[in-house]
Amino acid sequence: MTWFKDLLQSTPEIALFICLALGYAIGKVKVKGLSLGGIAGTLIVAIFVGMIGGITLNDQVKNIAFAMFIFTLGYMSGPSFFASLNKKSLRYGWFTLIEVVAVLSITAIAIVVLNLDIGTAAGLMAGGATESAVVGTATDAIAKLDLPPEQISALQANVGTAYSISYICGLITIVLLTSQIAPAVLRFNLRDEAAKLWQQLSKGHVDEDATTALPSVVGRAHEVSLAAGQTISQVESALGGRATVERVRRAGQIVDATPDTALAEGDVLVLYGLRSDLVQAYAVIGPEVADASGLDLELDVAEVLLTGKDVNGRTLSEVRAQAAQEHTGVYLTGLTRMEQGLPLQPGTTVNAGDVARISGAKKDVDAAAGRFGVRLNSAVKADFVFIAVGVILGMLIGKIVIPLGDIPLSLGTGGGCLLSGLLFGWIRAKNPKIGQYDPAAASVIKDLGLATFICAVGLSSGPAAVQLIQKFGFALPITGVLITLIPACISLFVAFKVMKLPAPLALGSVAGQQCSTPAITAVQQQAGNTTPLMAYTIVYALSNVVLPLLGPIVVAMANALS
Repeated sequence: MTWFKDLLQSTPEIALFICLALGYAIGKVKVKGLSLGGIAGTLIVAIFVGMIGGITLNDQVKNIAFAMFIFTLGYMSGPSFFASLNKKSLRYGWFTLIEVVAVLSITAIAIVVLNLDIGTAAGLMAGGATESAVVGTATDAIAKLDLPPEQISALQANVGTAYSISYICGLITIVLLTSQIAPAVLRFNLRDEAAKLWQQLSKGHVDEDATTALPSVVGRAHEVSLAAGQTISQVESALGGRATVERVRRAGQIVDATPDTALAEGDVLVLYGLRSDLVQAYAVIGPEVADASGLDLELDVAEVLLTGKDVNGRTLSEVRAQAAQEHTGVYLTGLTRMEQGLPLQPGTTVNAGDVARISGAKKDVDAAAGRFGVRLNSAVKADFVFIAVGVILGMLIGKIVIPLGDIPLSLGTGGGCLLSGLLFGWIRAKNPKIGQYDPAAASVIKDLGLATFICAVGLSSGPAAVQLIQKFGFALPITGVLITLIPACISLFVAFKVMKLPAPLALGSVAGQQCSTPAITAVQQQAGNTTPLMAYTIVYALSNVVLPLLGPIVVAMANALS
């Protein structure tokens, strides 16, 4: 295998893609419903590949990858983060505060008791908090310490190794605690509690539009017999108000369809609306007909970034009521926040920065999109001018150093790009005609950037991994579990006993404070609906911003204590 070793040493970019391929393949493997995910899988593979020795990605590749990841993370979190800074949402900030205080406290104790070095301490905290971004901000902070280059490289390698160990332990702990252990110990049925909350959000309304993320919105053609002499508005009211007459054919000709248009026997109407309402059309209008020649209707589906001031903080029922008054024939078929689908229930709170999927006639959809936000242009994937300026600003912010005694405090590239990403994401939400960054494109850049950075860390960590594990033994995984378990248990107590939150929101908050997508996925599966996401998205937005900033803090703390 000498030729293979020589190949990877001479062409480390091949090693990068080997680690990505194998890492993501391992990350998909499920054991009793639990998988590591691609990032953790890539790190593990990279550590083993790195043990060959002499395989490294240069610092420029690592820094560029992390800058793109952390800027994109901030950009995607920005609208939700700032929308969460209100009285109603900020109470969920207690979960992020608990996470920050607890993980720093436990890490400080571990540094003193186990005599941890700076890199191991930072990696343990990052893995226990299941926040990969801390690896980048911590290694960036270590690079600025006044230490010999060899020692800095060794400490940075320890970050990756300690992170890989504690992340696996932390991931298993948080998934099992939120989805299995907490419901069993506290003696509640999560599916029943989620169903109760779903009913509360529905406010007693049976809403066909809320039963699925893709409601049954259909078109039908009916011949007027029973509705002869009635106006279009009377027919729409008789159908429940959630179906619209879009077009009228009379004697082979298309006539104007206004609310006051009187219908004559033999007219053929094109109806568009919810299936539950249109099944009654035969009893209100007349028989359904197959001949719809000349009645073809151009329907449209749009993704709308919600930006209107009168949308933020309002319930879905309030937004729908206003939309129904101003824009008939438009139907909400999906609502996402940070790429997470929210329940389409009347009591669901809408925030600026959420993305709504609406459907209807093209003219109606365009009007509604302009009223409540801006239609996302699927042809534009990324505004590279806007993004590049944001990354440059972040890098410049990261170069600012504030000396605290012998410790140089700096946000580094990671913290600087995170803050600039937040700012540019907020600017984009306020001025949606500039800076488009398609969610799918952003997700690819974010994942690829983090995976590349983690791979670089893993490759450099490989040679020192065995020594670090031999030095600390089981102390590393045990500490990793405690860093995850203790703040989660404290938060569960606060959620149930102090804040009196419903079980789905309590568990969603705990998953959010850990920024753990696998945990919220497991909770949602157990709940049987999307109610846990309502709390998860708020806490996730807060923790996703705050936790990466702990990298320089834990480095400074470890440097002072060790």
